[in-house]
Amino acid sequence: MAKKDKISKPKKSIHARGIEALKERYGWICVAPWVFGLIIFFIIPIFQSFIFTFCKVTLVTGALNTKFVGLENLKYIFTVDQYFPDNLAAGVGTFAYSFPIILVLSLILALMLNQKFKGRVFFRAIYFLPVIIASGVILGTIIGDTSSVSNVSGTTDEAVSANMINVTELVEWTGLPEKIGEYFNDAITKIMNLVWKCGVQIILFIAGMQSIPDLYYEVSKVEGATAWEEFWFITFPSLSRVITLVTVFTMVELMTSQTDKVIKQAYNLISSQMFGESSAILWVYFCIIGAILGVILFAFNHFCAKKWE
Repeated sequence: MAKKDKISKPKKSIHARGIEALKERYGWICVAPWVFGLIIFFIIPIFQSFIFTFCKVTLVTGALNTKFVGLENLKYIFTVDQYFPDNLAAGVGTFAYSFPIILVLSLILALMLNQKFKGRVFFRAIYFLPVIIASGVILGTIIGDTSSVSNVSGTTDEAVSANMINVTELVEWTGLPEKIGEYFNDAITKIMNLVWKCGVQIILFIAGMQSIPDLYYEVSKVEGATAWEEFWFITFPSLSRVITLVTVFTMVELMTSQTDKVIKQAYNLISSQMFGESSAILWVYFCIIGAILGVILFAFNHFCAKKWE
């Protein structure tokens, strides 16, 4: 009997390894289309754009002609191009104030929508609707411009806020100076912009909150903790990984927005067939925002995440 047991154990382990190998093979088969698309449509274009940054790119029949010029494209955007320094400052400034507001606003709205009350599914859907209709024919119909769907997302904030309330006419009716109307109009536009970009972040925060065990909150109530203490000692520390995910997602969303002046300038250069200069603009912008994000993530992980773990 002992010999049979010794012989049967290797058979089970071989069988188990065969099942694991089969699962791994099926997994790679399922992931293969995504990996193929990632290489063809993401990795290769990124390397090409990096090469274009140091080349003079001209469009010829059926191909692109590249000539290495070193740092000429970088010198052009910083010394010759009169718009890039101002657009870069505006883009970084917009990122500096939009990024923390979106994170805080998304967390507050997620806390509210995660509470148990009647109709919370309806209100969750309302806050996620902007993500669904942020581009396409639906939004074009809402703002009254269906001629160019590709430009809809670039004019979302101004168009929606303008259709909500006409601040200029309101200011004229009250007899106040026009500058006050321009100030309020700009403020409403920025508010619409920030609220419009909170949909995905709210969903991610709600998903993170629902993954926190209820036992933590039950123990805290027994210990007499307040709601404020529950948030700072249970909810917020438990969302450390979700906060990192939301941080990266928000950075990418703000950086690639068509309302960003740097992105607009890069698109205009591409339409003018200035591929090298546009690649240089985008890579410089990516490096600056990436450095800011790296500092934020390093500080968050060093001072918060490690202590919470």
